[in-house]
Amino acid sequence: MIFSSNGHHMVLKLVIVVVLMVLSSTAYGAGSFYDEFDPTFGDHRVQISGPGNRDLSLTLDQYSGSGFRSKKEFLYGRIDMQIKLIAGDSAGTVTTFYLTSDQSTGIHDEIDFEFLGNSSGHPYTVHTNVFSQGQGNREQQFHLWFDPSKAFHTYSIVWNPKLIMFLVDNIPLRVFRNYENHGIMFFPKNQRQRIYASLWEADDWATQGGRVKTDWSKAPFKAYYRNFNIDTSDKGAWKTHDLDENSRRRLRWVQKNYMIYDYCSDWKRFSQSFPPECKNSKFN
Repeated sequence: MIFSSNGHHMVLKLVIVVVLMVLSSTAYGAGSFYDEFDPTFGDHRVQISGPGNRDLSLTLDQYSGSGFRSKKEFLYGRIDMQIKLIAGDSAGTVTTFYLTSDQSTGIHDEIDFEFLGNSSGHPYTVHTNVFSQGQGNREQQFHLWFDPSKAFHTYSIVWNPKLIMFLVDNIPLRVFRNYENHGIMFFPKNQRQRIYASLWEADDWATQGGRVKTDWSKAPFKAYYRNFNIDTSDKGAWKTHDLDENSRRRLRWVQKNYMIYDYCSDWKRFSQSFPPECKNSKFN
C-alpha cells in the first residue's frame, strides 16, 4: 500500500494516538471490577459503575459496612488502587486496601493499608502493618501531605522476595525487607494472598484511640475505588523493584515529616526487646 506524504503523517499520528491510548489505559489496569473482584459483605452497599465498570464505591451505614476481594490469589506482584476517602467527619471509620492469605488457618500472612478516619479538620491516619505466619505487630503510621478525601490518589503495594514497599502516588511510604540472610525469619513469602478492600466502623479504637466516636448523623459514609492494576507478570518491574537514590530521599522525607508511629521506636511496648528486624530497618 502506498501513502502520500500527508497520508503517511496521518497514519503516523494515528499510530501515536493509539499507542498513547494503550499506555494510558494500562497505566492503572483499566479493568472491570466485575471481572477481577467479588463482594465480600454489605450487599447493595458495594456499587460498581462507570464506563467499563471501572469504578466502585463502598458504603457504611448504621447497619453494615461493605467490602470486596479479588477472585484470584497471588504470590508476589505489584497492586495499585486509586482511592478517594470519606470526606468531612469520618471519625470511627476504617477504609482498607490490603493483601491477606486464608485467615482461618491461624498462620496467615497479611500486608495492610488501613485509613483511619477523623473528625472534620483533622488528618486521616494511614496505618500499615505486615503479618507473617499469623504474627503481626509491625505497625507504622503516617499522616499524608494532602487531603485524601478531595481527590483520587494511587496507593500501591509492591511485594517481591526481597521487600514489601508501600507507596502513595509512587512515593515510598514504607519499606519492609526480607532479612532471612541475617537469620531473621519474618517475611511473608510462601502463602498466596488475595486483594481485599473494605469500609467498616471501629470507633472503639480507630480515631484517637477510640476517644472520638462515629457521628451516625453523617451517614451513609462512602469511599471510592477505581483504576486498579494487578501486575504479577514474569517480566514485571515489581520483581526487582527497590529504592534508588531519588526514592530513598523521598522515603526519608516522608518518614521525617509524616510518620507518627514506628513500632521500632516504641520502647514502652517492646520493653524487653524489639522485633529482630528493627536493628536493620534504618538501612532501608
